Order: sequence, then C-alpha cells, then structure tokens
Amino acid sequence: MRKLLFALSIAGLLGGCALAYLSGVTQPPLPPAFNPAANPYANGIYANGILESDQASGENINVYPEVPGTVKQILVAEGQEVKKGTILLSIDDSIQRATVEQLESQAQAASTLLAELRAQPRKETLDVAEAQVVSAQAALKTAQDELDKQQAAYDLNPKSISRDALDSAVNAVATARANLAVAGKQRDLTKAGAWIYDIDNQERQYNALFKSYLSASALLSKYTIRAPKDGIVLAISPTVGSFVSTQGAYDTYTQGMTPMLVPRLPDPAKMKAQMSVRGSNVKIALQYVRMQPFVSPKIELSDQRLEQVDVRVLPVIFRLEMPNDLKLYPGQLVDVYIGE
Repeated sequence: MRKLLFALSIAGLLGGCALAYLSGVTQPPLPPAFNPAANPYANGIYANGILESDQASGENINVYPEVPGTVKQILVAEGQEVKKGTILLSIDDSIQRATVEQLESQAQAASTLLAELRAQPRKETLDVAEAQVVSAQAALKTAQDELDKQQAAYDLNPKSISRDALDSAVNAVATARANLAVAGKQRDLTKAGAWIYDIDNQERQYNALFKSYLSASALLSKYTIRAPKDGIVLAISPTVGSFVSTQGAYDTYTQGMTPMLVPRLPDPAKMKAQMSVRGSNVKIALQYVRMQPFVSPKIELSDQRLEQVDVRVLPVIFRLEMPNDLKLYPGQLVDVYIGE
C-alpha cells in the first residue's frame, strides 16, 4: 500500500513538472494576414482615400426629389446599370394628378367658350333676328294701313272717327316703326358676331388656365424620379412607404468618420501616389488627374455629424486601372501615400 502511494506521488510530481514546462513554452506568433501599408516614398504624405466612379467632372450624383411625398414604388436595384431617363422611383402623386385633371377640364371649358365666341353669329340665331325684322315690318305695315284708313274716314267725316282713335293709330304706327328699328339693330348686332373685347378677354382666360395646367403637369412629372445620365445605381436610401423631401430621405443611423489631413502636396507635375487596399497586400499605382480648388469640411468624406473641430480637406483626384483579380467598390476607404 505504501509502495502504491509512493508511486502515485512520484507520478504526480513528474506530471506537475511537465505541465509547468509546457505552460512556460512560448508559442511562435502567427504570420500577419496582410502587411500593413508602408510609405514607399522617402518623404511621402499619408492620407485616407475614397474610391469614386471615374467621371469627367464632379462626384457621384446624389439624386434628390424636387417634391415631397411618400415613396410609392422603387423600380431599380443597387448595382443596376441604368440609362439616362430610366425611372428610378415614383412618389405618390394622387393629389397632384387630381389637380392636373381639374385644371385641364377648366382649360377645355374656357377653350370651348372661346371657340363659341369666335364662331358667332350662329346661323339659327341670325335667322331668328331676321324673322323678328320681318315681323316688325309686317306690324308696321298693319299699323300704317290702319292709320291710313282712319285718316281717310276722318277727312271725309270728322265725326265718323274720334280724335282719340286717330291719335292711337298714329301712336301705333310710331311704336311699330320703333320696334322695326330695334329689330333691325338687333339683327345687325347678331350678324356682327361676338365683341372683340369679349373674345380677347376669353382668350386670356383660356391662356391663363392652360398655362396653369402645363405648370401642374410639369410638377406632376417631378413625382417620377428618372436617371439624369447613364450610370450605375450605387445606393438606395428610401424604402416603399417612407417619406422623402427635397432634402432627401431620413436616415435613422449615425455614421462615423476618420480624420483626413493633407499638410503639404508635391508639384503636380512630379506627383506620384500609391494606393493600398485595406485587408490585403494589394498596392496600386495612381495617376494624378486634377485638384479640386475648393476646401471642404472633412465630414463630407464619411458623413459624420459629431465633429468637435472643424477640419478642412483639399480633394486631390487620382485615376487607377481596375485590377482583374480584385473587386473594388465606390465609397470604399483605402490608404494612399503621395510623394514625388
């Protein structure tokens, strides 16, 4: 029994020594997955870079709606190639469409009334005026014949016709003659057609309503967002049912950023630059294109709104050839060294 306990004690002591030895052995470090970006120039300037699409001027196009409303439909996807004029998304236009239809109906009604004025005199109306003239002529002849008869009887025997009856016949002739004159002037007025001032007034009313209709129609077209030029859809911020305005879509997330400083730049004629893709050993030579002569706040680089110090950035534009074995994306952050 004592021999067994002694053997177990020796075994435990040897095991403890072995464990202590193994615990003290230092394991060799694993090789890095990629080498960190190193300055290839003797006096190079380090900067953060952002990949952008190659354009003749300017930056990526941010599309903002010109009218506020609720997104009704999104017709493209991120990464999709589109042509100029392709519909990107549509905004609910039910109210504006009803306004356009109302103004169109009012303009059509004004146009119809203008055509009616220009088409005067209407043949049927002129025929009525001519008939009224004929009727007035007949009434005048009847009154005149009655006056002639009574005047002849009065001349033969003044007692056969009273003076009141003769005066009434004279007044009837005068009234019939006046009615004929009125009927003739009414016929001439009908034959002349609409007054030129009425036509001009109605024409102006039609033009005003038609221009209001065109303005409302132009505003209605703003509810359909189209691609301003050929390109690729990089990102879509709103979703169907979200509200958008002329300031864009509301973003519920706050994005961070990293500072970028450019203390000194070499002569552009001698400038060389190299880009390192983060997370890989890929290094790509850059070709200087131009310098944007506008110093902007650095928050434009990463859209962070929590800056405590206003730091300004001078954008320098380089061009690179897209490698065949590596996928790069617009908006991707890269490391850049600028030297000469």
